[in-house]
Amino acid sequence: MKTYTNTGSKDTRSGFGDGLTELGKTNENVVALCADLIGSLKMDDFKANHPERFFQVGIAEANMIGLAAGMTIGGKIPFTGTFANFSTGRVYDQIRQSVAYSDKNVKICASHAGLTLGEDGATHQILEDIGLMKMLPGMTVINTCDYNQTKAATIAIAEHKGPVYLRFGRPKVANFTSVDQKFEIGKALHLVDGTDVTIVATGHLVWEALEAAKVLNEKGISAEVINIHTIKPLDDEAIIKSVSKTSCVVTAEEHNYLGGLGESVARVLATNKPTPQEFVATKDTFGESGTPEQLMEKYGLNSDAIVKAAEAVIKRK
Repeated sequence: MKTYTNTGSKDTRSGFGDGLTELGKTNENVVALCADLIGSLKMDDFKANHPERFFQVGIAEANMIGLAAGMTIGGKIPFTGTFANFSTGRVYDQIRQSVAYSDKNVKICASHAGLTLGEDGATHQILEDIGLMKMLPGMTVINTCDYNQTKAATIAIAEHKGPVYLRFGRPKVANFTSVDQKFEIGKALHLVDGTDVTIVATGHLVWEALEAAKVLNEKGISAEVINIHTIKPLDDEAIIKSVSKTSCVVTAEEHNYLGGLGESVARVLATNKPTPQEFVATKDTFGESGTPEQLMEKYGLNSDAIVKAAEAVIKRK
């Protein structure tokens, strides 16, 4: 079984910040806008090096989206930055009308997604954002798993024409993907071969899926692990190919099971290859205040939960 090594835990939001800094040096059309969260979004270096291309709009997220949409008309590539809750729920109408409907080349970059922003509590956590954004026609939705992948994705979306939602997080998590990786939008990454169960994971849950695969292997269960960094467009072919071999699937995400990756995978299976599926996700609930570890444990978003789901779905074959 192929294994992966944590080369040193880092926060994915720093991957965004470092990717944005690199873009500032290589692409003069890239501009950045922030809603009073420069430090939290790690946009400090971009601001310091390119003050003429940085716009602090204050706590006015709707205005930020409108400004970004307008900037695209002049050929700029705007990257907006704030928490995922404020990047989507607070400004959904502006995104729908000014960005998605108008097909504007805006990159909506959202930190502090899911439960793992922790102690800030339920009002700042969001577990519905993937669903909100994937339903918008023409919107690309990306949810990265570690620092290296987030940096690579940030650089890659600057070359993509059209609106993008890039989702990442606050805490330090395992950094295990290649430092020199080529990020390909819409292409799933096959991490581990397996024959008994497919584990399809996204974001922070990818590392948990790898840890679960090791535990399952020790139990004599061969788990295939797929990293879905792009939820829309989804790599249907990779999912169908895997479940054709394993005949069952577990989806794992730091998001509500309503509207997230799991539902997208279920659509693919229902229309192509009906397959038993278990969901590792929050179950139609808001979060609460606590450490990231406490919350992931309480809401069943860790390797233990994935192991249990895999054992359950295998019995349904």
